[in-house]
Amino acid sequence: MKDRSALAGLSPAEVRSVIRRGAFCGPTTGLCPGYAQGNLVVLPKALAWYFLLFCQRNPKACPLLEVADAGSRTFGQFAPGSDIAADLPRYRVYGKGELQAEPTDVSDYFDARPDLVSFLIGCSFSFESALLEAGIPVRQIEEGVNVPMYNTSIPCVPAGVFHGNMVVSMRPIPHRLVPAAVAITAGMPRVHGMPVQIGFPEAIGVRDLDHPDYGDAVTIRPGEVPVFWPCGVTPQAVVMASRPDFCITHAPGHMFITDVANAALRL
Repeated sequence: MKDRSALAGLSPAEVRSVIRRGAFCGPTTGLCPGYAQGNLVVLPKALAWYFLLFCQRNPKACPLLEVADAGSRTFGQFAPGSDIAADLPRYRVYGKGELQAEPTDVSDYFDARPDLVSFLIGCSFSFESALLEAGIPVRQIEEGVNVPMYNTSIPCVPAGVFHGNMVVSMRPIPHRLVPAAVAITAGMPRVHGMPVQIGFPEAIGVRDLDHPDYGDAVTIRPGEVPVFWPCGVTPQAVVMASRPDFCITHAPGHMFITDVANAALRL
């Protein structure tokens, strides 16, 4: 199944089932509107405490939604019955900070390592439904591509072995709608909250909007402003900078779709 339209109207559990069967491996932006999506980080138990501390110290970039028990493959609060190792369309496997593979299933890694701890981190895809409901365009959904994401010069607060800079996602917003976009997202801190920069990408070290570090470039139309939000790809940049022996993440834009409504994450 390569046609995203075939997933329209399916529940999160049904979409996860399609993904688990290997029938869909594309970005999840726009899927299951109204339901929260999450970023994934999987680490050996020996590093889990330090990463938990890193999330607590960097809540904008890494808003923690749930932590699974060591060895568990289910996020029991946000998606009972889910399979963390198979329910994301695509994963990334890192060794000492180097990308080793981009599989669509990581069951073999979980089978080989019973000490793995999985973290579910809030995703900005979750506030896109609220933006659309307010009449604010979301360009990557309109254009059917992945959201553009950029490395920045904004340092995260280190914790143990983990250190690095924030990654941001960008959405072009019409000038007159920027205040509304800020207000809406500020009310959703568990999915990154308000923007960290508006209109001046060079102020955060972003030099070329046409060539994102992750995802796809989108059209910025006359009268629109590039608006930048903290992004859950930040842990991947941190993994590459910190070089732990082993880590699994989602591939950028290929998220874990939960059973929890976005509305439940609003203040």
